[in-house]
Amino acid sequence: MNGIRRTVAAAGLLLALPLSIATSSTAFAAAPAAPAATSAATAAGTAGAHAVLPRPTGPYAVGRDVLHLVDQDRPDPWVPSAGPRQLMVSMYYPAKPDTGGPAPYMTPEAARLLLDAKLPGNSIPTDALAGVGDWSRTDARPQPGRFPLVLLSPGFTMPRASLTSLAEDLASRGYVVALVDHTYENTGTTFPDGQTLTCAICDAPPPVGLPGIETSRATDLSFVVDQLTAHPHPAWQYSRMIDEQRIGVAGQSLGGATAVPALATDARIRAGVNLDGTMFYPVPADGLGGKPFLMINHPLPGGAEDPTWTDAWAKLDGWKRWLTFAGSDHETFTDDQLLLNDFGYPNPPGNTLPAERGIQLTREYVAAFFDLQLKGIPQPLLDGPTAQNPEVAFH
Repeated sequence: MNGIRRTVAAAGLLLALPLSIATSSTAFAAAPAAPAATSAATAAGTAGAHAVLPRPTGPYAVGRDVLHLVDQDRPDPWVPSAGPRQLMVSMYYPAKPDTGGPAPYMTPEAARLLLDAKLPGNSIPTDALAGVGDWSRTDARPQPGRFPLVLLSPGFTMPRASLTSLAEDLASRGYVVALVDHTYENTGTTFPDGQTLTCAICDAPPPVGLPGIETSRATDLSFVVDQLTAHPHPAWQYSRMIDEQRIGVAGQSLGGATAVPALATDARIRAGVNLDGTMFYPVPADGLGGKPFLMINHPLPGGAEDPTWTDAWAKLDGWKRWLTFAGSDHETFTDDQLLLNDFGYPNPPGNTLPAERGIQLTREYVAAFFDLQLKGIPQPLLDGPTAQNPEVAFH
């Protein structure tokens, strides 16, 4: 939630700060200056290198489509004059190998806006971010069969591309993934007409809690489910791949916090994951109807606990786990720290977990959760600490 989980005391304050200040603890904005020994020319040269995301770990190739969805029944909550709520959604799916063409990481304009907002004066060329190497293929032929659907929601001010590595990995393991850009809530969303809409609420974030921005995002996610499962005319050409009885939700920061209202208000969504998002929208007093919930966070100073997580933990009435990745930070659960390293920026103080290892752990535990809850496959990984993953502590 805009990096607000660095300290518990700062959580509410950062949401009220302008983007230029509040994002000082957000992915990309959190990047410290390059060491003094690294010249601007060297940093620029490093930034020019071709960054590549980790290869997905599942047995399937990954296809990707991009959808433009318009909710004619709902005005945009942040810019009513813009008309109906519009969303851009990247659909990742298990695909036939060696089909389709390269899928760009993000559009050049969205990349430029992200860099300008998060790293003012940086030496990273726009093309270096827009051209990050991923593993998805456009127009790839789908695998036969029906697969669970996972909705993914990014952090506040962050574009959907920041969760690409997680989306690709889930698709490679046999999931359809809908990765959603929440329009006017991030640095830039590019639409099919070429227009890139910027953040309308970053300088003055709306309220959090009940109701609040998480509620609006949950409505976005429910609308996406509506469109993907509509009969007889779904919005996606491969909607037949989706098993409508097996739907989950996950997200990072504000996107993770959105899992609570999504589960609480949409009976179709059966399981949720919160990656490091402060839960200002509380778990209802009577729980989430027994729906399973996975919480993964980075360590807070002095072993403190986010009180919204402590409150949520007591109210969750279904299968639940609360994990902490030692040495991690708010960026660990996204692509961002890995890309920052590739672009010449070291990990921020306190973040001792290598970026690729953080992505690996995030992928493993999120996939294990959905394999257990949506596919019914036993997952000993979730039973407790393992020698293979000493960084992972169970609450």
